[in-house]
Order: sequence, then structure tokens, then C-alpha cells
Amino acid sequence: MDLAAESGRDLTGLEQLKALMASGRNAPIADTLDFTLAEIEEGRVVFEGTPTLKVYNPIGAVHGGWAATLLDSACGCAVHSRLLAEQAYTTLELKVAYHRAMTETTGLVRAEGTVISMGRRAAFAEAKLTDASGRLYASATSTLIVMDRQRRPDSSPAAG
Repeated sequence: MDLAAESGRDLTGLEQLKALMASGRNAPIADTLDFTLAEIEEGRVVFEGTPTLKVYNPIGAVHGGWAATLLDSACGCAVHSRLLAEQAYTTLELKVAYHRAMTETTGLVRAEGTVISMGRRAAFAEAKLTDASGRLYASATSTLIVMDRQRRPDSSPAAG
């Protein structure tokens, strides 16, 4: 899935994410791990998911990678929502802190990501993973690189 290519290269990051939400589709990772983009505004996103046995580790709790994926998605998409049409990004660093274990009885959790600061080449975001009662399960900070979007060969300007 290339959201920029599918939704149009002239759309901002926020417009791309809104188009994705409106379509009812998810990124493939969200389908694989069963979470969805629930809220989007400039500089802030929320992903939601309910942990099940299929994301358990061998010691009988939700694998930390499931929480990290929601947090990474929240940080990344918060930055994505601030991109210009000609920009892209990728995560350089993700630091996750686990505050309490999740199980299949935890219920719906929300990963809320916000942009802390954003420059021409670097962005910083944070996210928190909480349950319906506001209990904190994990938190993250992320450093992301912002770059110019690469043109595909089929989108290069015509020679004249």
C-alpha cells in the first residue's frame, strides 16, 4: 500500500489519512494485528484495538510488540498528519516504556499520538496506550526523519 500514490500525490498527509479513514480501509499492518485508525486531526491521531489471544507471548500476556506497533503507528501518523504533499517520513528511533501487562480481558485500548515538534528534516512525537478507564499500559517517544517524497519513474515530468 502506498497511501500517497493511491490517494493522490497532491494531497497533504492529513488529507491522505482522512481519505484512508473515509474509505474504511486500513494499512496492511493494522489488518494483520487487528487495530484501526479511529481519530485524526492535524498533529494528533488515535488508533484503537482490542488485544486477543492471537497477540499473546509465551508467558501468557499480550506481546510487547503489539503495543509497540500501536504506539509506533500513532507517533508516525501524528507526524504524517503534518506533512506537505511532497513530503514523506520514516521512524528513526522508537523508545517504548511498558507500565502494566495487557491480557485478553483488558478490552479496547487507545494509542493516542501527538507531535511534540516538527522541523524541515526531523520530527518528534509521543504516544500513550490507555484502556477505557484511562489506565496507562505503555508510552513511547519517537524521532522521525522528514524527507522529500521520491518521484516514481511513471510520475516524472514529460521531457519537452
